[in-house]
Amino acid sequence: MEPMIEISNATKKYKETTALNKISLIIEKNKITGLIGRNGSGKTVLLKCICGLVSLTSGSITIQGKKLGADIEKPDNIGAIIENPGFLNEFSGYKNLEFLASIHHKIGKKDILKTLELVGLDSKSKKKVGKYSLGMKQRLGIAQAVMENPEILIFDEPTNGLDNNGVKEFRKLILQLKSEGKTIVMASHNASDIEMLCDIVYELDGGILINTNPKNNISF
Repeated sequence: MEPMIEISNATKKYKETTALNKISLIIEKNKITGLIGRNGSGKTVLLKCICGLVSLTSGSITIQGKKLGADIEKPDNIGAIIENPGFLNEFSGYKNLEFLASIHHKIGKKDILKTLELVGLDSKSKKKVGKYSLGMKQRLGIAQAVMENPEILIFDEPTNGLDNNGVKEFRKLILQLKSEGKTIVMASHNASDIEMLCDIVYELDGGILINTNPKNNISF
C-alpha cells in the first residue's frame, strides 16, 4: 500500500459545532476512494480540508509526504469539483476554462478543447455558461478539475445533475483516469457510483468516521 494522502486525527470546529472529529484514514495511490454519509456528515468539509480550502482546528493532512499548513499552504497537484462549481455566467465554457488555465500556465488551447470534448461538451460552442443546464455546468466543473492533468482528483457529488448518459460517460472517464495512474477521492449519495467505481469506502456520520471497511462490507 502506497499512501498518497494521510489524514491523522483531523478535527474541524466551527464555534460549538464539530464538523470533523479526529478523522484518521489513508488514501492510497492509484485507487478510487469513496466517502459516504448523510448531509452534514462531514464529507464536503473533509474534501475542502484536503484541498487546502479549509484549515483544520487540529490534526494533520499530509499529501505525498508534505504536511498542509507546514510544508505547503495548498497542494498544487489536485484537481477538484466541490459543491456547485463557480463560473462566469457571461462567458462560454471555453472562455471560462481559458481564464482558469491562465492562472498556472500549464496548458494551452488544444488541451482545453480536448478536455471539453472529453466531458461531452461542444468545444466550439459560444453558448454562455449562464444558459447552461445543471448537467452542462457539472460537465464543465469536471473539465475544470481534470484539464491540467493533476495527480489527485477530488469529486464531491460528481454525477449531480447528469442524465443517465452523462452518468455513464462520467463513470467511463473515472475508470480511464484511474488507468492513467490518478488517485481519486469521491463523495457521492449515488450507491451505484460507489459500488461500481470505488476500491474502498469510508463512511462518516456527524463528523465521525464510523466505518473503515471495503465497500462490500458497507450497507447503503
